[in-house]
Amino acid sequence: MTTIIVLLCVVITLLAVLASSSIRVLREYERAVVFRLGRLVDLKGPGLVLLIPAIDRMERVSLRTVTLKIPVQEVITHDNVPAKVTAVAYFRVVDADRAIVEVEDFLAATLQIAQTTLRSILGKADLDALLGERERLNEDLQKVIDQQTEPWGVKVTTVEIKDVEIPANMQRAIARQAEAERERRAKIINAEAEFQASAKLVEAADVISRNPTTLQLRYLQTLSAMGGENNSTVVFPMPLDLVRPFLTAAKDAASTDDGDARARFEAQANLAAMIPPAGPETRAPHHASN
Repeated sequence: MTTIIVLLCVVITLLAVLASSSIRVLREYERAVVFRLGRLVDLKGPGLVLLIPAIDRMERVSLRTVTLKIPVQEVITHDNVPAKVTAVAYFRVVDADRAIVEVEDFLAATLQIAQTTLRSILGKADLDALLGERERLNEDLQKVIDQQTEPWGVKVTTVEIKDVEIPANMQRAIARQAEAERERRAKIINAEAEFQASAKLVEAADVISRNPTTLQLRYLQTLSAMGGENNSTVVFPMPLDLVRPFLTAAKDAASTDDGDARARFEAQANLAAMIPPAGPETRAPHHASN
């Protein structure tokens, strides 16, 4: 009786071991790549998967998107600027059979391809493109990496450059360049503003010239604005038409004075020409008498 009980326990244990080795439960995002005596059979999962003990061998493959962090890569740009770049790639397995059969470790292989492609693509770009054209570089990286991982059943969906670190001296040079660019834009905007203001002033002058009353109204508005600021000094601008007669009279007087001075100068010059120059005294000849 004892022997029978022991045999039953052994049989139950063996059946439990066989059941545990032949029954698998896969989640919704998992697939089972089954090899039967070394040969690939149909893909199985999700749910309950039955295996033949000691004959079938199963490999689990996750179909979820994997976040692959690319470590810091030291690259030299096309314009010979050293930089340290970090990036991240997102990929997922679309063909579980090829991901197991075609490559030994698709995760490590994808990481190595991403690193070499990152150094290759960024080494062909200038520093300005690396800093300002990341979207284009991200698309180029994604296309190249996806082409190389496609035979493995791996689909690379996105590659993003996270951080770009450049030397301190280059940062200072870029800061000076940005400051000069801002100053240039400020000068251009100021010049455009002055040009537009001058154009508006020309239009206003045309309107005022056609209607003299407008100038008088503007004069009164200016006086009102000056009086409202509690100023102790009031400036009264005078129209040019009112001042022009005085300017003409002053000009004529100046011309007359110039003419009188010129006549006096000519008279003095003529008088000087009529007077003989001063010289030694002329003596009469002296004859001695006998």
